[in-house]
Amino acid sequence: MDIHIRKAVREDCARLMELVHELAIFEKAPEAVTVSLEHFMESGFGEKPVWWAFVAATPNPDGSETVHGFALYYIRYSTWKGQRMYLEDIIVTEKMRGKGLGQLLLDRLKEEARERGFSAIVWQVLDWNEPAIRFYKKNGALFDPEWINCSLEI
Repeated sequence: MDIHIRKAVREDCARLMELVHELAIFEKAPEAVTVSLEHFMESGFGEKPVWWAFVAATPNPDGSETVHGFALYYIRYSTWKGQRMYLEDIIVTEKMRGKGLGQLLLDRLKEEARERGFSAIVWQVLDWNEPAIRFYKKNGALFDPEWINCSLEI
């Protein structure tokens, strides 16, 4: 299979939002996605982008391509460790899971983190998502049992 990883572009946003909705259904929370496509596009490709992404795509016979997954990140700052890449989502459409796309995306994220001088890549994973946990463990991820996730809705 001819899979290539490239930086996301504005024209990918509608497809990325489709994949976000697919993930929300998988995580049993489809109603939780409230961001509009316009806000999503502006946040990634506006005057002051706050996120960046890579896509995993395959070519189509007509010269177009199909995006099957993506990894979206932003910069998190640690007063102890400096700039870190925060992996918000790594999503591969269900029919393409197990074909190596997630690994290709994670490998590209590692490369990007090194190039940008980040001290680490950090993320969250749901405690019931065993396939994702196995994938991250296979890649040498450390799991921290001490910290509790918090949020304050505004």
